[in-house]
Amino acid sequence: MNAYRPQRPTSSSAITNRSSYKGASTSKFSKPTTHGRFNKIKPKLSFNSHRASFSKGRSKGGRKSSFERIDVSRFINKSTVTEKEEVYIPTHTFDNFKIDKRLKVNIAKKQYIYPSPIQDRAIPHALEGRDIIGIANTGTGKTAAFLIPIINKILLNNKETALIIAPTRELAIQIEKEFRDFANGMIIYACVCVGGAPIFQQIKSLRRGCNIVIGTPGRLVDLVKRKEIDLTHTKNVVLDEADRMLDMGFLDDITFLLEKTEKERQNFFFSATLPKPIESLITKFSHDPVQIVVKTRDTSKNVEQDIIRVARGMEKIDVLSDLLSNQEEFKKVLIFSEMKHAVEKLSVELVKRGYKAGSIHGDKRHNERQRMLNGFKENKLNILVATDVAARGLDIPDVTHVINYEIPQTYDTYIHRIGRTGRASKKGIALTFV
Repeated sequence: MNAYRPQRPTSSSAITNRSSYKGASTSKFSKPTTHGRFNKIKPKLSFNSHRASFSKGRSKGGRKSSFERIDVSRFINKSTVTEKEEVYIPTHTFDNFKIDKRLKVNIAKKQYIYPSPIQDRAIPHALEGRDIIGIANTGTGKTAAFLIPIINKILLNNKETALIIAPTRELAIQIEKEFRDFANGMIIYACVCVGGAPIFQQIKSLRRGCNIVIGTPGRLVDLVKRKEIDLTHTKNVVLDEADRMLDMGFLDDITFLLEKTEKERQNFFFSATLPKPIESLITKFSHDPVQIVVKTRDTSKNVEQDIIRVARGMEKIDVLSDLLSNQEEFKKVLIFSEMKHAVEKLSVELVKRGYKAGSIHGDKRHNERQRMLNGFKENKLNILVATDVAARGLDIPDVTHVINYEIPQTYDTYIHRIGRTGRASKKGIALTFV
């Protein structure tokens, strides 16, 4: 099946009352008060949650920053549920979707019985060939919402091809892993084409032939220009985390790729938000789409949020180390920093202090990023320091804490960062240094 064989001949084929952070009880923490909260760590470290704001300005290095004005109280949420949560009742089971029996078997192996809201509402329309616009938070099951209809379409016609565009290599690889589970035992193949990985290995895979190409915009554009990917007859296109790709400056690349595909195609556009440029892109390239909005409140009810105020004279790394020393509570921690060099420096310092820490950022080689990510998923590392490359799309189980070592540039980024914890009905804690 050589769907992407090149044209030229080749030789091979929310906010609550002010209080202190509840939790990290190291030796430097005082005993709990009668309210179950912890008091300050020493007189010079304040955990108070009074209001403050961050506005645009210049960083220490003189580089103009692009901080959105964020009220610090938005980083505080004690996870108090004051109203009854509406429970979604699906109208389908995976077994009664009109899909191939082989696909149903593989879905059952993953112990999927009832679809999530986005899956329940999107899959029936997608199976009818309709374009889908899915507005949903990260971690809502969007990947299956587009993979299942596409795989089913390929099972009906093995000449069908699909292009899946993701903002980061980690998300692309995660999508491919999900694909392999759903397509297990079927003669359907996918190629992952992402930046930072050897391009010639990817070219070799493409020349062997595949039905689905999953990749990041820059690498996909490169391969199309090299004529290693021919999108002329591609009738299925997925944009996953479209708003993130806009933030990363990939709008022109996405437009280039969409213009290369078949005019009559089925489109899947998934995004947590719908900024104007993405809305315009969807209007231009979609036909009579079904818009499905499955949005919960900004942050998960399972994530308790608080701030850590570092008083003058305190070293932030020392405060962080005091927190992390309580390994009974801080079992699996994802720490976010803004700059790649700062991520690496923090990771190295934590290792020096005896922590099992690693890092992922854009300057790391592809294989090293995957090794670190897999080590964190498999609990070989219990601390992962990352740039916002890890803020979206990644499904890392059992993250107990997300720590914003630096304030994120936008509140939307903050929401995505803390969405890495409190997943699958488990409790999570998000702390932000201010």
